[in-house]
Amino acid sequence: MNSYRYNEISVGMTESFTHIVSDEDIGEFRRITGDDNPLHTDRDYAVNHGFKSEVVYGMLSASLISTLAGVYLPGRFGVLHQINEVKFVKPVYSGDTLLVKGTVKEMSDCVSQVLVKVEIYNQNNDKVIRASYNAGFVE
Repeated sequence: MNSYRYNEISVGMTESFTHIVSDEDIGEFRRITGDDNPLHTDRDYAVNHGFKSEVVYGMLSASLISTLAGVYLPGRFGVLHQINEVKFVKPVYSGDTLLVKGTVKEMSDCVSQVLVKVEIYNQNNDKVIRASYNAGFVE
């Protein structure tokens, strides 16, 4: 876990990590949320609607933004204030390896807050999600 303080961050700074989406992840997300839409749970249904298999829940993939902010950028001293415009660009499938990358785009000295651009790519280097978040700091 990173422990960046506001004064240790600069515009252009990046952090990233990877996560392999497992069937267990998907099952736990379904159990927690109760979302049993057949696009996520029924292979035949998903294939018949133009996908190669069941589609991973978008919010499961997007939840990795929380990990990026809370563990990597800024990490231990960060407080996620807002997630901005999450865009689901391409579907994610079980077994995909996701690269979650954050880049500091802006800093607000008056409130010690950073704006981080988020890009999530699959193992084929296809962008699957783009978003941004604002994080403050506990000090």
